Amino acid sequence: MPSPSAAPPSPSLAERVARLEARQEIEELKYRYLRACDHKDPEEFRACFIREGADIDYGELGSFATVDDLVTLFSRIALARGSEGHTILDMHHGLHPQITFRSPTEATGRWTLRFRQIDLAEETERVMCGEYDDRYVVEGGTWRLARHHFRTLWSLSRPLPQGYAVDQGGFQ
Repeated sequence: MPSPSAAPPSPSLAERVARLEARQEIEELKYRYLRACDHKDPEEFRACFIREGADIDYGELGSFATVDDLVTLFSRIALARGSEGHTILDMHHGLHPQITFRSPTEATGRWTLRFRQIDLAEETERVMCGEYDDRYVVEGGTWRLARHHFRTLWSLSRPLPQGYAVDQGGFQ
């Protein structure tokens, strides 16, 4: 019988490689999510989440009973247009991932978000720092978001400077 202070057996090389691959897949999931936000892509945004039962809380934007409710809000904000193009322009940067595996098919993660938004309707800019608290599960062979909570740490809002110019050429 092993002694009570004996360390658990070390994972095999195959287990360690599988965990590294899973971590990479989770990071790529988060990057797809952030890119979908910036590129205003509701379909890719939706594909980042489990089909049903996700736990979603975006702080000041609210909690959502279903992912589809969140996608509806995302589409309304991200796809809003004015005479010069999109009304809201976002820039999301996810940093400092801390990913903890609960099993080969479940993990949790914390990320820092650096966020910048230009609101052309209100002629304001917002800079923000916040934290994501996520849970990931494998669904249909792919890592997806099952819990997605966001908390703002701080933000700064200010008017756009007089004479500002915005080029939206990348959104053809």
